[in-house]
Amino acid sequence: MSRLRFDLGWVYLALGYTFIFLPVLVLVLFSFTSRDVPMPPFEGPSLEWYRRIFGNERMVHALVNSVTLAGGSSLVATVLGFLGAYGIARHPTRWEGLMRYLIMAPITVSYLIVGMGLLVTFHVMGVPKSLWAVGAGHVVINLPLCFSIILAGLGEHQRNLERAAHDLGASEIQALLRITVPVTLPSILAAYCLSFTLSWDEFIIAFLLTRFEVTLPVLLFELLRAGSSPELNAAGSVVFCISMSVVLVAVALTLGRRSSRA
Repeated sequence: MSRLRFDLGWVYLALGYTFIFLPVLVLVLFSFTSRDVPMPPFEGPSLEWYRRIFGNERMVHALVNSVTLAGGSSLVATVLGFLGAYGIARHPTRWEGLMRYLIMAPITVSYLIVGMGLLVTFHVMGVPKSLWAVGAGHVVINLPLCFSIILAGLGEHQRNLERAAHDLGASEIQALLRITVPVTLPSILAAYCLSFTLSWDEFIIAFLLTRFEVTLPVLLFELLRAGSSPELNAAGSVVFCISMSVVLVAVALTLGRRSSRA
C-alpha cells in the first residue's frame, strides 16, 4: 500500500507539472519556427523571431521598462514588508491585529479596483500617468505578500538569537543587521522573487496607469489584438526565461549560503 501511494504521488506530480509547463513548452518551441504562423507542423529551428524582437526598439524599450519596474517596486515592497513584519513580530502592541489587517487588506481587492482607485487618486493629485505611478501600484499589491512571507520567517528561535546579541552588548540596529536579516534572508529572497514575478507579469494596473512608456505585458496585449505570431511567442519565451532566472538566482544564493554554513 505504501508503494502504491508513493507511485500515485509521483504520477500526480508528473501530471501537475505537465499541465503547468506543457503550454509553456509549446510556446517556446514555436518561437523557433521558421513559419509566419505559430502552428503545426513545426519548421525550423530558426532564430529569426528573436532577432526581430531584439531589433524592435519599442519591444526592447518595453522590456527594459518591465525589468526596471519589477526590480524597483519589488525592492521597495520587500523592504517595507520586512520593516512591517519586524515591527509587529518584535514590538507587538494592543493594536497588532488591526495593523496586520490593514497591511493585508489590499490583497483582498482585485487589481482592477486598485488600478482604478489609483487612477482617480493620481488624477486628483495631479500626478500624470507614468511608470512611477505603476510602480506605486505594484508596491501596493505586493506589500501584503512580502509582509506575510517575511512575518512567517521571523520565528521564536530568531528572537532568542537577538536576545543573546543584546546581552552581549549589541544595539537594536546591530542585532537587526547582523542577526535578523541574515537569518531571515531565505524569506526575504522568497518575498522579493514572488513580488518580482507578479510585478513583471502584471497587466491591469500597468495598462491603466501608463500612457506612452508602456511595459512589456501592455505592449504584448496591443500586438495580440492584431493576431498571434511567432514574434509574440519569442517575446513570451523571453518573459518566461527572465522570471525563471530570478527564481534560480534566489535558489542558488540560498543553497550557497547553506553550503557555506556547513
